[in-house]
Amino acid sequence: MGMWLKRALFALLLLACLYGVGQLLEDNVIEYVVRIVLFCGINSILAVGLNLINGTTGQFSIGHAGFMAVGAYTTAFTAIHLENAWFPGLAGHLPFGDVALVFTLSLLLGALLSGLSGLVVGVPSLRLRGDYLAIVTLGFGEILRLLFNNASFLGGATGYSGQRSLGLPIYTNFFWVFSWAVLVITLLGNLTHSSYGRALRAIRDDEIAAEACGIPTTRFKVLAFVISAATAGVAGGLFAHLQSTIRPDDFKFDRSIDMIVMIIVGGLGSVTGAIVGAVFVGITLELTRDLQQYRLVIYALLLILLMVFRPEGLLGRRELHVVRLFKRLARGGHAA
Repeated sequence: MGMWLKRALFALLLLACLYGVGQLLEDNVIEYVVRIVLFCGINSILAVGLNLINGTTGQFSIGHAGFMAVGAYTTAFTAIHLENAWFPGLAGHLPFGDVALVFTLSLLLGALLSGLSGLVVGVPSLRLRGDYLAIVTLGFGEILRLLFNNASFLGGATGYSGQRSLGLPIYTNFFWVFSWAVLVITLLGNLTHSSYGRALRAIRDDEIAAEACGIPTTRFKVLAFVISAATAGVAGGLFAHLQSTIRPDDFKFDRSIDMIVMIIVGGLGSVTGAIVGAVFVGITLELTRDLQQYRLVIYALLLILLMVFRPEGLLGRRELHVVRLFKRLARGGHAA
């Protein structure tokens, strides 16, 4: 009981710290910088989720933007209708507690439908391997984008704003993004280093040997794929309520490529490496935005240089342990 009480108190303290830091950022930092920080947090959720299937399990999915789209549209659609049903006079001006209820339910439903989408594509396709799996996931992601592009009740190609003059309600802020980021990173980090994670790494290293050892490889791969898709749905929901309008073009093939770049840059199989890669990609793309036509050229050159001098990624398969890092810094400062 004491252990659970300590964990609950720690979680409450962490949430309070995140809320306080968010307020400080919003009051003292320009909005552009805050948006970059929020995008880095959303990227971290995407990268850590994709790392579970591409890095830990060794499968090759390149259609995760489709699951992000499912989460984005589901969350936005649900939040708008919950607002109208529960608080018709307060739509867009909900107090904090009501926002928490509406947004949490919407995000959970977005994650659920994204996970179910992952199950639909995972059951038939994860019996395939290598390039065949990549082609199936790419096709599924494009099918989802085209479905949203032709869904008139979701705005079609012009985008979905809930038929509101001011667009979607802006719920997403530092507190929401990094609360979900901490939750996703903690859960998937523990999962990766559990006995289940060891089974996934066995599938990555030698699937035939894993089957010979009694590991139900297809079931484990499908479960990893569903969890990865659900986290992409959460990130999509947070992304949707950071924008005034979401469009099918927000979830094109290049969005999936950006996710893959994040985990390759950080190091395939490393949870903290995925976070480092997400921050690297987010900041690099923003810093080069003013260079216009040279932006993607510089971005590509940086990636080429990284692959030449650090082909295994910035962290490889190693993990960056925050507690150990602080202890080393403390020892270094004491010695100095």
